[in-house]
Amino acid sequence: MRNSSARLLLQQHLVQAGLRATLRQAAAPLAAISTRFASSVPLSKFEAGETLNDRYAAMEKRLAVVRKRLNRPLTLAEKVVYGHLDDPENQEIVRGVSYLKLRPDRVAMQDATAQMAMLQFISSGLPKTMVPSTIHCDHLIEGTTSPQADRENSCGADADLAHANKNNKEVYNFLASAGAKYGVGFWKPGSGIIHQIVLENYAFPGGMMIGTDSHTPNAGGLGMCAVGVGGADAVDVMAGLPWELKAPKVIGVKLTGSLSKWTSPKDVILKVAGILTVKGGTGAIVEYFGPGVDALSCTGMATICNMGAEIGATTSMFPYNGRMRDYLKATGRDGIAALADGFAANLRADEGAEYDQVIEIDLTTLEPHVNGPFTPDLAHPLSKFAEALRKNGWPTELKAGLIGSCTNSSYEDMQRAASVARQALAAGIKSKVPFAISPGSEQIRATIARDGLLEVFEKVGGTVLANACGPCIGQWKRTDVAKGEANSIITSFNRNFAARNDSNPATHAFVASPEIVTAFAIAGDLTFNPERDALVGADGKEVKLESPYGDELPAQGFDPGVDTYQAPPAEGSRSGVKVDVDPASTRLQLLEPFKAWDGKDITDAAILIKVKGKCTTDHISMAGPWLKYRGHLDNISNNMLIGAVNSANDKVNSVVNVDSGKEDAVPATARAYKAAGVKWVVVGDENYGEGSSREHAALEPRHLGGVAVIVKSFARIHETNLKKQGMLPLTFADPADYDKIAPTDRLSILGLTDFQPGKQLTLKGKRTDGSTYSFPLNQTFNEGQIAWFKAGSALNAMAAQFAKK
Repeated sequence: MRNSSARLLLQQHLVQAGLRATLRQAAAPLAAISTRFASSVPLSKFEAGETLNDRYAAMEKRLAVVRKRLNRPLTLAEKVVYGHLDDPENQEIVRGVSYLKLRPDRVAMQDATAQMAMLQFISSGLPKTMVPSTIHCDHLIEGTTSPQADRENSCGADADLAHANKNNKEVYNFLASAGAKYGVGFWKPGSGIIHQIVLENYAFPGGMMIGTDSHTPNAGGLGMCAVGVGGADAVDVMAGLPWELKAPKVIGVKLTGSLSKWTSPKDVILKVAGILTVKGGTGAIVEYFGPGVDALSCTGMATICNMGAEIGATTSMFPYNGRMRDYLKATGRDGIAALADGFAANLRADEGAEYDQVIEIDLTTLEPHVNGPFTPDLAHPLSKFAEALRKNGWPTELKAGLIGSCTNSSYEDMQRAASVARQALAAGIKSKVPFAISPGSEQIRATIARDGLLEVFEKVGGTVLANACGPCIGQWKRTDVAKGEANSIITSFNRNFAARNDSNPATHAFVASPEIVTAFAIAGDLTFNPERDALVGADGKEVKLESPYGDELPAQGFDPGVDTYQAPPAEGSRSGVKVDVDPASTRLQLLEPFKAWDGKDITDAAILIKVKGKCTTDHISMAGPWLKYRGHLDNISNNMLIGAVNSANDKVNSVVNVDSGKEDAVPATARAYKAAGVKWVVVGDENYGEGSSREHAALEPRHLGGVAVIVKSFARIHETNLKKQGMLPLTFADPADYDKIAPTDRLSILGLTDFQPGKQLTLKGKRTDGSTYSFPLNQTFNEGQIAWFKAGSALNAMAAQFAKK
């Protein structure tokens, strides 16, 4: 652990940096701006001391500088991003090129990633966070859809929540006490999914937020620039430092027409995913515009932004409009709606703003879609889905239907799904397969319970799960299908990689809207088309389902349900709060800093694994049962790359130690190399690290002795996470060079002694027969990131820099 004087200096500098940032944000704007924002409006009901007035005034002041400099129309994305620049006067601003330093308004963390983020924040020595921050307990609750012995032969919401509170008590206590100690709001288990709670309480038009979950862009449904990041980025922002982001390109999606019948907002993003693919949005913000925007509800826009993570986009955004105003008022934020009305010119694109790419979608002609299996960008219009099933030999018998999740658990979503279920009940029909419902928040659960929707779902045969991620994140104790058995499920979730939902790589997971999922669950057959086909009622007569209907907002208003929020104590009373981490714990582990770079090129490194094909963060660091070790780096490292396919043998979790010749699991082999002092690298394919913003997927290789990951291309968040931990994320200058490398080769990475931004490094390979080859490698490091590498990690670099002051 760092010495106390260095920690004190770091603490003093960062507190000062945070105060300077606050002063900059609160700087007195022009008299006209002060008048327009004269009435003080808090950012949320939980943060009376933080005002939206200050944020909008600071944005307008920064944008005045940027407009003068760029002298051109701005997109909405540019307005919000550039309106949060740390230094608008001097910041280089070139889309897709410049590294921007930004000042986000808030940080949100889910419990699985918050553990490591808070452990890192604790190691910085700071007394409190410098921006409003929250922790949300949503990932560690395992869902069950059939009776379980460990739940007294019960299942569903109450049994699962009780089980989670018992099994995760140590982690929840740590997060609650750490939140109380450092001024972070804490949402208890059962409160709901982070993104739904943010939408209901914290998101605001024109704001900027970072979150330690890849579906943070959900808040774009309220006009926010909300970006998923790794925990190290969150620590920087909580510490009062500017956040670094490569200036995004902007992809425009023009919407025309209006949705009708079975088509929903979910189908917009399913269509976009089919067009752009899982990496088509990389390095870009997707900005929706056009007359069709006003045809979408606020929560529908959030659904679209949420699943924008599946195309690799930095985030997705919608312009402020009346539908957002209605939602703000319905959730008790009239003041924010009034301020946004007055700030609206900065919450939409300028006339004539130019996009790097434009896609146009006519909502009137858009069909319902079903995407999958195994990837969220394999898009099928509903009218062609049955044909695709038969052509590809995918199982047509449905085994389970699941609705809800952070993507589709709004009141409108639940209403539309329930309208389908009511029709089935009227005909005496129930769900043919297990049917699970995950409310997005306690507020949604309480409201749909009051309005009779939960009763409808239960009567049709559904199991209501806890207000949590559950099966969407792999927390599903599924017992109806044996592992390895090919089967099909359909969900309204966002992600459907192999083994994502139930740890079974043979499960074919398809993604659709909640109403389409409900119709399929009632039919039990994926070749059923609810727009065209009929069901057979209890009386033997054919029944044709009418298209679903759902109110955008509840007529009686939202019922908040049980109070699940823990506010941090007043600042003066936090000194007595103690954060305990048991040294013997298997769930939590205090961090030790990584070693600094030794000043030499990397020579004769072993190849731990040459990965074949798709390698998401789920493959690198699986979720599901491994979530319980998110606060213990050494224990969770035992899942490192166990899902990746080895090109040498087409197996998972099976590699050969090139020193001993022993075949073993990937983590065990990495540990053997580390013990022997052998550096190792990973070689990978396209879009390496796509999926969840899982910091552990970068921490684990670093912890187990890895030095570099060399691939054809990276997903944005994972590349940054690797840099933060002192790893070298490198790409082949010529993707064909991937084929030159054999898993038994020894690799040297040359040029590190003259490491510079934009300068290629050189890979030199040595084969077992003694022959060699070499080729260039690309890298995207800037000066600050090179400093991270040399120091051993971003946190090390920060401490070393400020300890000198």
